[in-house]
Amino acid sequence: MTMTALDRIDIKILNELQQNASLTNVELASRVNLSPSPCLARVKNLEKIGVIDRRIAVLDPAVLGIGVTAFIQIKLEKQAQISLENFTRAIDRLNQVMECYLTAGDHDYLLRVMVSDIEDLEDLIVNKISRIPGISCIRSNLALRRISHKTVLPIDTNRPVTVKTYNGASKQIHRAPAKPRYDSAAQNLIDNGMCGEPFRTLSPNTAGL
Repeated sequence: MTMTALDRIDIKILNELQQNASLTNVELASRVNLSPSPCLARVKNLEKIGVIDRRIAVLDPAVLGIGVTAFIQIKLEKQAQISLENFTRAIDRLNQVMECYLTAGDHDYLLRVMVSDIEDLEDLIVNKISRIPGISCIRSNLALRRISHKTVLPIDTNRPVTVKTYNGASKQIHRAPAKPRYDSAAQNLIDNGMCGEPFRTLSPNTAGL
């Protein structure tokens, strides 16, 4: 495994591209005080060593009608390797799952999902996630409002950075929060009985924000 040191100019390039990946090479070079040719060479190298994973378009979910974000905790019946692998493969097939983390604590996985409305969330949990073999418990928390959302990694030009030469990730986004449509009765239906607990009413204090 090779270690590569990034200098201040590399970090400036990364910060500029995280904010706006559509910058032309000439625009980027101007912002980091380089001529276009060496600037392009640095970007190509950052891509080659995997610091820049890919460049993407960030869509506004509110404009597209995707107004509900929920966080779902999953507990498996057992943590055997095959169970973890089967769950991961099943989750990867669900486009509504934006992020999935293996966690320590009472539950094994934390999901962040995005759907159009409460009915779609119910369908996702009841008809898709709950049917994945090996799940023993599902808890869901509905986000009422997104307060902050960042994808710009905090890299400081005043501190040295050494990277491992394998694929990383670099994304940029700064969007206004989407407004969900909230239905407490539907949320109760989703949560009912999935962890051996009675109905519970979701309020701003229990929404998991």
